[in-house]
Amino acid sequence: MGPELWLLVAGAAVAGFVQGLSGFAFGMVAMSFWVWGIEPRVAAVMAVFGSLTGQLVAVFSVRRAWRWSALLPFLAGGALGIPLGIAVLPHLNPDVFKLVLGSVLVVWCPVMLLSSRLPRVTRGGRLADGVVGAAGGFMGGIGGFTGVMPTLWCTLRGMEKDAQRAIVQNFNLAALAFTMLGYVWAGTVTRDMWPLMPLVAVSLLVPSLLGARLYFGLSEVAFRRLVLALLGLSGLAMLVSAVPRLLSA
Repeated sequence: MGPELWLLVAGAAVAGFVQGLSGFAFGMVAMSFWVWGIEPRVAAVMAVFGSLTGQLVAVFSVRRAWRWSALLPFLAGGALGIPLGIAVLPHLNPDVFKLVLGSVLVVWCPVMLLSSRLPRVTRGGRLADGVVGAAGGFMGGIGGFTGVMPTLWCTLRGMEKDAQRAIVQNFNLAALAFTMLGYVWAGTVTRDMWPLMPLVAVSLLVPSLLGARLYFGLSEVAFRRLVLALLGLSGLAMLVSAVPRLLSA
């Protein structure tokens, strides 16, 4: 294999492990590798495909009880956000998007991580959940980042780890499936990308299962710290990939 394929495999393997452990973040972790040698249009599709494959693995390896009443607002919002993200994707400057989102995550997550007590959001109800789902769907449509906003929101809500995992995991599965179908329908998935998909799937399978196995040993506090740390590092990876390009433009 050439250097690009090795980079694709390495990114998928590390991202698969992180996704298995946390329930999200495949796209961001993979992008932190792929930005150094994978064409952006290919990386975006592989991020969505890899995230979806990892969520399918999680369906069997990390089964969590969940309630339709809690999940439905996120799904309804995601159904509105995904088509918008797919439509905006060809016209969006991805580096500006990464700069804005990365800056928010880099500032906000360490504040929450270092605070003695996490702030809990108790207002907003299902409407707020739906808005967060729409934001997650939009971000999924532009690159597979479906889990960022729902994960951060569930953390702010103070949900225990299994309840949070159930919402994020099932939302991601549905949102990524529709995003992938949308990519195929819109012609974003081209003929040269299909042979890469089995390589990504095989590369993430075992690491994802290993990550899922470690998840069961995490306490509530350790899981919350892990999620916030991953979100912060994901924001940093976004800035590292976006800022040099914006400065050189």
